Amino acid sequence: MDKHGDNGIKLVDHPPLPVPAQPASSFHLSEEQVRFFDENGYLVLKNLIGGDLLRRLQAAGDKWISQGETIRQKQLAGLELSAQEEDLTRDLNFAKRSDGEVFFRVNYLHNKGEDVSLELLGSPQVLGVAESLCGPNFVPTYESMVFKKAGDGESIPWHQDAVHSRKHRVFNFDLYLDESKKGAGALRVVPKSQLQIQDACNVALEHGWDLPEVIQVELEPGDVLLHDVMVLHGSERTLGKAMRRTIYYEFRAAEMILDEGPWDHDWIDRRMRLIPLALKQYRESRPEAEQFHWQVADEFRPEPLGDDATELKVAHIWHMSGSYCSATSERYDEAMAKLEVV
Repeated sequence: MDKHGDNGIKLVDHPPLPVPAQPASSFHLSEEQVRFFDENGYLVLKNLIGGDLLRRLQAAGDKWISQGETIRQKQLAGLELSAQEEDLTRDLNFAKRSDGEVFFRVNYLHNKGEDVSLELLGSPQVLGVAESLCGPNFVPTYESMVFKKAGDGESIPWHQDAVHSRKHRVFNFDLYLDESKKGAGALRVVPKSQLQIQDACNVALEHGWDLPEVIQVELEPGDVLLHDVMVLHGSERTLGKAMRRTIYYEFRAAEMILDEGPWDHDWIDRRMRLIPLALKQYRESRPEAEQFHWQVADEFRPEPLGDDATELKVAHIWHMSGSYCSATSERYDEAMAKLEVV
């Protein structure tokens, strides 16, 4: 695989920080798990989320999809939307198809009327992992649900989510609400590809989906995939297959954001306000369960506003650039044909 231009970013060759330490709880990653993640760019955690929490997240996923489709139908019919519905339209993503469009993503989950997304964020299963990989000053930077609908399920071409210096870890916590199998759109990951910037067009043209080192990650409901935002990944079309829904929470260290952007201390403070709300939601829902002990530094500990509408959704004005096969590339059409992207 060829290295794409440096995009003005100098990659470092030392391991990301923080250095693996003795797990602080049963939900923190072990030194061996952190080492595997650093070396390969991904890690699978089997059956991490289950029982009532998983069932309620699956039900919430159904409601988010139904809610988004209803709003879109009203839009297309020229019907007037309420102020709340108008705001929600900004958080819904639809992909173009030859015969129309398909709904595939809901952003900013925590203000969509289902407290269970905040409960998940406040769980030790999520926050223990975040602290293991980003240190105590981890920031919840994104939250979304991405899905491939039954009967559609377009491919997601090879890409790297974001490109950064690699002085710190930036990762996604991917909770699968449905099974994902080979031949049915299982995510393809290229181990060790996170160590350099990749040329996604060249990868598609030279290999299609079948790089020699690629793995297909098979997952069951409640399994979690941790993936480095620079690991090369994608998935082929799943036309005629079952629904596949995945909740994504991204994390990165506050220190990294201050050093590399694209946000500032004020934005960190606003995003950090999600953590006390999430911890409270988890504690109230599961008072007898093991709780996460938040050890954030005083300089990053936020003062709550007491305004849910403001605290539950902190929008992104800027995004860190990833590495994709751009539609402006001369090789784009040929590369997408290789991946059977319509």
